[in-house]
Amino acid sequence: MSKSGTHSIPKWQIALVAGAAVGAVSLSYMIYKSRFSKSSSKEVKENGKIKDKKVKKDASEEPETPLQKVINFKDEGNALFKKGKYDEAISFYTQAIFQCPEGFPTDLATFYQNRAAAYEQLKKWSAVVEDTTKALEFNPKYEKALSRRARAFESLGKLEECLDDITTVCLIQHFQNQPALMMADRVLKELGKQHAIEAIKNRKPMLPSKHFVKSYFISFSSDPVYEKLMDSSTPIGEGDVRGFLRAKLAFATENFEEIIPACTEEINSSESESEYYLEALSLRASFHLLCASHKEAFDDLKAAIDTVDADVKIKVNCLIKRASLYMQMGENEKCLEDFETAAELGPEISDVYHHRGQVKLLMEKTTDARQDFEKAVTLNPNYAIAYVQKCYTDYRYALMTQDVNLLTQSLGNFRRATEKFSNSSEVYILFAQVLTERQEFSQAEKLYTKAAELDPSNATILVHRGLLQLQIEGKFEKAVELMKESIKLDEKCEFAYETLATVEVQRGNLLLAIELFDKAIALARTEMEMTHLFSLRDAAASQLRVTNRLNIGPQLLKT
Repeated sequence: MSKSGTHSIPKWQIALVAGAAVGAVSLSYMIYKSRFSKSSSKEVKENGKIKDKKVKKDASEEPETPLQKVINFKDEGNALFKKGKYDEAISFYTQAIFQCPEGFPTDLATFYQNRAAAYEQLKKWSAVVEDTTKALEFNPKYEKALSRRARAFESLGKLEECLDDITTVCLIQHFQNQPALMMADRVLKELGKQHAIEAIKNRKPMLPSKHFVKSYFISFSSDPVYEKLMDSSTPIGEGDVRGFLRAKLAFATENFEEIIPACTEEINSSESESEYYLEALSLRASFHLLCASHKEAFDDLKAAIDTVDADVKIKVNCLIKRASLYMQMGENEKCLEDFETAAELGPEISDVYHHRGQVKLLMEKTTDARQDFEKAVTLNPNYAIAYVQKCYTDYRYALMTQDVNLLTQSLGNFRRATEKFSNSSEVYILFAQVLTERQEFSQAEKLYTKAAELDPSNATILVHRGLLQLQIEGKFEKAVELMKESIKLDEKCEFAYETLATVEVQRGNLLLAIELFDKAIALARTEMEMTHLFSLRDAAASQLRVTNRLNIGPQLLKT
């Protein structure tokens, strides 16, 4: 699902040029089969290759030439390969390689490639790499050798080398080969995960933008700690304000950097002096989450949840936040267990079902998500965010099941939401995304304009408008201009850097794209986000290396 702060960005294929990868059987392979059919022999050289020429076999036939001999070795190797006799096939391919006359590089590349195929069957990956590398020395754009070496590199755990080879295949064949695309996707995900794990270890805690902080807290309709922070009926106090009250003052003045130290002060005070111990734990946990200090957040949430006789609403809110943290850590079972506990403790608290619905959407459990959003809206019909996300979930489910009546109903509910919640920018943004998907561009632009009027500090709206410009006749310059404006408005808008980077990849500006991905990665708060961003960056970096090595022009970097 796509929210105002997290757009559903195209997968790494955009960074690998909004496309795909290669044809099933290459032309060179078809030529190879005709060249080396058993009904032919070789004795004429043309363009560095051995050319077929029919040979009439009779009693006066001349002795076998060196060229005919290597073809026979190759044919014997192929026959043995088909029978699964790979070691014997290797022996014949080896003879073909060492006895191949000079001046036939393409054919020699084929012999090395064939031997590599036999080594692959024996899982001798280093030998596969060695032989395919030799084949590529004679024929640098040999797709079969590139694909085979990529598989060998993957088996050896050399993912960057693997990625470069499979990216080369994608580029050479203009992004039309689905198997190559799927392999690149798999490798990018694994490589991105490795890079993300390493980056998380060295990442320094950093608060997101002020707008993001405020958006995070209003994503809960019933957060008792946030309600106390916003309660202006009770004076904060005079003189030396300490602990949670100091945190409340910092929140009101948007000095968010002071909140964790202030909460720590409250938590560390003696039990008799601490009036807001539980509130301080919950608030500090929230800011640890916002800073991506996940271990610290987990510890505080656990302490609050385990507190005997704790306020049920605070405990439920902490369970929801810990469940989301488990989701980010990939521990889906523990995530759902916390939601179940929260539902048992607070069955009438709509936030449980609203946030669990979001998680179910991420898990692609759309039917379950619909039920949760229905429950959330029933419990709290005046909460705009849950209401519009229910509209969105119904819309996705209607598309998935091809239910025309539900589709019409969901679109009608979207329109009613803009009337019922006319002051909610979230409603306009999400409906605009749906209309963009449906190519109702003028209406989508009107909704984004309205959202910007309601929430002028929301930089993500400018990014969405930029994406809309790309949909309208591919207006790249206007899109880039809007995305740059969003970064000026909020220099910590990760969404803007990521989206602008993917646009620059499509325009062939790979160096700039990599710089933008790096900025997005520095702002990412979860390993999941980092994995996605590193995958995009790795795709762009690999493409840059390959195009430089093969001297491929920008015409292949655009669809």
